[in-house]
Amino acid sequence: MARSLDDDAPRRLSDANDHLSAEQRQAEADEHSSLRKLRHDVRQTERDLARRRRRIRTVGFALAVAGGAALAALLWTVLTWGSPSRFLRVDITCGVVALVSGAAAWIAAPPRGQLSLEQLEDMLATNREALRFLSALIHPTLKERRSLYREDVAGVIEQHRTDSRKYRLIHNTLQNLIMIGAASTTTVAALDTRNQFTWQNITIVAIGFTVTLAAAFTGYYKYRERSYFLLQTADAIEEEANAFTLGVGPYSDFDADQEQQALKLFTQRVEEHRNEQRRRQQQLDQPADQTTPTGQPAA
Repeated sequence: MARSLDDDAPRRLSDANDHLSAEQRQAEADEHSSLRKLRHDVRQTERDLARRRRRIRTVGFALAVAGGAALAALLWTVLTWGSPSRFLRVDITCGVVALVSGAAAWIAAPPRGQLSLEQLEDMLATNREALRFLSALIHPTLKERRSLYREDVAGVIEQHRTDSRKYRLIHNTLQNLIMIGAASTTTVAALDTRNQFTWQNITIVAIGFTVTLAAAFTGYYKYRERSYFLLQTADAIEEEANAFTLGVGPYSDFDADQEQQALKLFTQRVEEHRNEQRRRQQQLDQPADQTTPTGQPAA
């Protein structure tokens, strides 16, 4: 059959390609929407599961306290059965404790009609598996991954700074406890003038134990060193982010049309800082007689 001159095949092919491209973009948008919704469902299920576990722990603790109070009252009653005036006071106190604990357990108990702990765990496992499968099907381009990484850097910096402040606070608290405890031990020891089992001796033992425990925690966990290295890494990453944004330092030679090369260098340098932080963290977790972290702050 002869082809008609009015047959506009290129135009129809172009329209078909545009239609396919529109459908593909719509499918990708639907996949990203499903991925966001699934991630939200996973986070919501994790929060619900954490609240349910806290409620269960609270109920268990309250019931344990109530049972312990009832058992203590029963034993005390049996031991002091001949003196009602003695066991009645203890029984009343234990009864009040058991009543309050039982009321707390009743209030903290999960409401009826909600999903059980096993159902929430199964739902979370199913959603995580679906999220893992859907995430594997969506492949962002290299440009998108690098852009997303650049946006995530701010969260990494804030996380390092938060951890640094936490370790610094713990270190300062333990150091203050050591200093106050040592001074208090010396003061209480000076007040004890008799070689007897007095409150001074008991206080010395308690304070000495507390100071020894605080010193052991400080020396083992190395809170000051962790704070120092985390803050150092956060400052280095922030310096890289500012240099990339302002186009200075190692990024001063990149033009506007070379943003991808600059972003590649930025990603590489930030990863080097994070890898260095991981190596320092591993060195801090090793015993002190095996290795010493590089660049450790002076005492």
